[in-house]
Amino acid sequence: MSFIEQDIKGVWIIEPKRFGDKRGYFSEVFKQAEFEDHIGHVDFVQDNESFSSKGVLRGLHFQRGEWSQAKLVRVSQGNVLDVVVDLRHGSPTWGKHLAVELNADTGRQLFIPRGFAHGFVVLSDVAQFQYKVDNLYAPQSEATLRYDDPDVGIDWCIDPADMILSDKDLHGLPLSAMTPEFLGF
Repeated sequence: MSFIEQDIKGVWIIEPKRFGDKRGYFSEVFKQAEFEDHIGHVDFVQDNESFSSKGVLRGLHFQRGEWSQAKLVRVSQGNVLDVVVDLRHGSPTWGKHLAVELNADTGRQLFIPRGFAHGFVVLSDVAQFQYKVDNLYAPQSEATLRYDDPDVGIDWCIDPADMILSDKDLHGLPLSAMTPEFLGF
């Protein structure tokens, strides 16, 4: 596996090696020792999966305080634009975002440490999205950053008229609401 740290400290792209022949391919998608050698120790406690159609935008989600989550995300079917926003107060990249295309063809993954909002939009007809988290889901601590906040300035690479969003995602909070007191981290 290749581990490539991004411009936002703590965020990593992980590119697994694939070994293919006429039958298909084999790939190790997670190896604890190799992960720890590059990123450090993370206790993943749950694996999640979503399936979505083209234009579905999920995010930008995060959990506050002690329920904050680190995530290791990948796409096992289709193609998405995956986006993270740094909400760590005191970070030189606070409020900045990173957008990375993840797809089943490359197997590329993204590691997102605690303190980030995260979301993705489906660019293919369908997408199956998988992720590991290091903390359990806590609905009382869940929050959503506005996907279209002009202070963040994300280009989702899709016409807004073609986006499919939940009510929760349509009513996310602006970046200006992300105070240390609100975030709890």
